[in-house]
Amino acid sequence: MTLDEILTGLFPSGHDVKRGAAGTITGTGKRKDGGAITVIGVVDGMALGTAGVLPLAEEVLRVVAKGGKTPKGGKTPILVLVDTEGQLMARRDEMRGLNEYLAHLAKCLLLASEQGHRTIGLEYGKAAAGAFLATALATDRLVALPGAEPTVMDLPSVARITKLPLDTLQQLAKTTPIFAPGLDHLLQVGAVAEIWDPKQPLDDQLEEALRNTSPVDTRDELGAQRKGRIMAAIVAKRVIAEALRRSDDVAST
Repeated sequence: MTLDEILTGLFPSGHDVKRGAAGTITGTGKRKDGGAITVIGVVDGMALGTAGVLPLAEEVLRVVAKGGKTPKGGKTPILVLVDTEGQLMARRDEMRGLNEYLAHLAKCLLLASEQGHRTIGLEYGKAAAGAFLATALATDRLVALPGAEPTVMDLPSVARITKLPLDTLQQLAKTTPIFAPGLDHLLQVGAVAEIWDPKQPLDDQLEEALRNTSPVDTRDELGAQRKGRIMAAIVAKRVIAEALRRSDDVAST
């Protein structure tokens, strides 16, 4: 689906989402209940650089500062649309500290969530590396449309970093989803909560996703249920329990 088709499907009652100069979008969409949802994103397969990050972060902070109540209570939600080849691989942006810019955007989305604004990522195209982490994966709930191509790091890059042969990683990817890029694998490990059906009304699926969105991170539990990340939830609970036990010990001394 194209961006225009997606926006029309999400907001049949209208929207004012506009493209920016750096492959970004900002605006609002009209929900079924008459309320508004803030829309930001990086689209058209563009790489996300410093020039694109700041307008997105600024829009998120504007929503947080304004607060904004919805007709049914709660604060204005934020939808992040994603179709990007990754962060901009330019020396200028790297020298300016692109990693810090991306971290700033992720923290802005986290702040919005902590302040009661539900955040949903919708990936419909490519998404890779730092740009993927700072947009789609920084939301409370990540959904995708068929044909999306998410990856934190492709296997050739993993091979260069780990010094493992590419053939070995390809074999591991067949049985261990955490080694494999792609929509089905990220669904299995819990990073992607669900894949939407493009044949069904997108506005209905958006409302359902908003109802199911929580600031509580359950991706490790989803990964365990789907047999994609069997140990993550168990280890996390043990670490938390041990930290709480030590805190109690310190408090009692």
